Amino acid sequence: MSPVAPRLLAVDLDGTLISRGGQPHEADVLALRAARDAGVVVTIVTGRLYSGTHLAAEALGLEGPLGCADGSHIVHAVTGATLAHTSIRGEDAARLRSHLEAREVTTFLFAQDAIVHDEAGDDFVHYVRTWSPRLERAARVLEHRAWHHDEGVTAVVAVADEARIGETTASIRRELAHAAQVLSFPIGQTGLWGLLTRSQGIDKGTALRFIAQHAAVPLEATVAVGDWLNDVPMFRAAGRSFCMGQAPEDVKAAATDVLPETAEAGGGIARVVREVFGVR
Repeated sequence: MSPVAPRLLAVDLDGTLISRGGQPHEADVLALRAARDAGVVVTIVTGRLYSGTHLAAEALGLEGPLGCADGSHIVHAVTGATLAHTSIRGEDAARLRSHLEAREVTTFLFAQDAIVHDEAGDDFVHYVRTWSPRLERAARVLEHRAWHHDEGVTAVVAVADEARIGETTASIRRELAHAAQVLSFPIGQTGLWGLLTRSQGIDKGTALRFIAQHAAVPLEATVAVGDWLNDVPMFRAAGRSFCMGQAPEDVKAAATDVLPETAEAGGGIARVVREVFGVR
């Protein structure tokens, strides 16, 4: 536990503030508003793009930086202005595209605050829509102009069978380790696997550090709440961290505290606000 008084609360969205059905729990929203009104710096650090985050930020009345795309994009909550953006660009983006093309995986391109897909991705749109409602259907995603844009590629998600995702993950790690990090994972009970890759050296922990510095809050005075693997770097950076009750055991092990509440039941964030920040 942090020996200093907590002053900043960073919350994840999906699986933490927002349930599987896509809705935040009223008790948690009210608690975060009360914390904000009491002077706590409240922020969101999420895997979503800003286009998939700003409505939640508006509902909470947030006015500072948000950590989007797992820290790759730091955006002002009100103006939508980019405060920091780390992406895969130029030759590295071209090489990443070649790895995806070689194994014929279904690809979703996250760029310029939108998600680009083609016909192969139609069956998975419901899965990626949680990251952003701004979807663009291209003739062929691997030929889209965003691969060459000056802003670069914020992230890429790919879907395929376990073998092809494993091969693609290994090849990216082997040949693009200087530019890209990659995570692979099973997609529910579908039998399919997903791959998420984004710029090297950036994660939710770096986002929390940026936001804390912007708010002039020492890391020891920050508190983080999350539920999944991408939250672990934020847990490690924060002075105190809370993991949701439904999270995998290895994610729970990375947090200082584990909440009894799940994202489906709600109330976990409200408990943190009440017990850690003393706001009711």
